[in-house]
Amino acid sequence: MPFLTPSLLVGVSARIYYPATPVLDLGGVWTKTLHYMEQSVAQMLMRCGALPVMVPAVDERSLVRPSELNLSHYAESLDALVLQGGNDVAPESYGETPINAQCHGDLVRDQYEIALIHAFVQARKPVFGICRGLQILNVAFGGTLWQDIETQVPDALDHVRRDIYDQNAHEIELKAGTRLQALYPHMSHGRVNSIHHQAIKQVAPGFVVEAVCPEDGIVEAIRKEGESYIAGVQWHPEFHAPDGKAHLDDQRIVMDFLRTARRLKSARAPEPSAPF
Repeated sequence: MPFLTPSLLVGVSARIYYPATPVLDLGGVWTKTLHYMEQSVAQMLMRCGALPVMVPAVDERSLVRPSELNLSHYAESLDALVLQGGNDVAPESYGETPINAQCHGDLVRDQYEIALIHAFVQARKPVFGICRGLQILNVAFGGTLWQDIETQVPDALDHVRRDIYDQNAHEIELKAGTRLQALYPHMSHGRVNSIHHQAIKQVAPGFVVEAVCPEDGIVEAIRKEGESYIAGVQWHPEFHAPDGKAHLDDQRIVMDFLRTARRLKSARAPEPSAPF
């Protein structure tokens, strides 16, 4: 799909890579921490006619101080927000302590993304979360997570298979009467990829569940009630091949999100000036 006019600028929260080994201190500006956008996310948005823009994160170690980065400027300038997948959500972000060393998560990214979410919500811009993005949306509004499905939900499916990664898949049940199910008339089930070991435990107040895994009840999609567009899915729509037939047609979800962003942008457009 070609880019549409006027351009739709979609903010994408940054994934953060931290150096695995100590970085040589030469007394200057020297860092191996990377903020990045996955190519698959960028191409998912571009295929649907939008222009992705990554929003950088800062913390107390950055040259730019957190107090100097006003995320509301991004929220005012961009038309919507996508929350990428990636590192675990830190249990401290929802009032728990890690049950093991593998569940420590990324507190820096949590704080940055939660602030980013609220900036876009305050600006009345649509927000869509992918995998971790669904989880941090839930946490941002007061929900909690299972830190590790395998150990905390013993009868659950294998929601992550590191040997086959995005080829791991399972069925989901679309909840009747939801906006998500309305995108798939006459469908009650679909198949999606599954690459996560954490999941929603307690759904945030004001959110409805739009899809679950029918075999174990794990939450697969949520949406905030009301007129705003704040929603997320536990799977990765960006990993779905455009011509793939085996899985749910995720492009319907992405296009619904972007249509909402475009409609709201058009509604904000100033009236043309009357000729003299």
